[in-house]
Amino acid sequence: MRYALFDRLTTSNREAEIVSTDFKEVHLEVNGEGFLLDPSVWNDEIALALAKREEGLDELTEGHWAVIRFIRSHYEEKRSAPMVRDVCKGSGVRLQQIYDLFPSGPAKGACKLAGLPKPDGCA
Repeated sequence: MRYALFDRLTTSNREAEIVSTDFKEVHLEVNGEGFLLDPSVWNDEIALALAKREEGLDELTEGHWAVIRFIRSHYEEKRSAPMVRDVCKGSGVRLQQIYDLFPSGPAKGACKLAGLPKPDGCA
């Protein structure tokens, strides 16, 4: 499955502060690192497109979705990214597994795929 969302982005565009595109009738804006600027537009298809483009993942497993859904739920309730230990406890996925599932880590990878804005303190 191809995702037109990112087909039009180039390396130079990714370095820009804000990238805008349309994806299946939804207008998306991401920062130069691929984090959504408006988390309310997030859905599973956008997560899959971000996974492919940002993490190099062709598919998302049950483990990915457990982490993504926990992070998303926490964000919707508290408007902040959860602490990593809370992600492990809440999703049932061990820390090493999270790093195996999300090559760029829980903050950059998992939070990005969950549609969160860039978490505070995320380098």
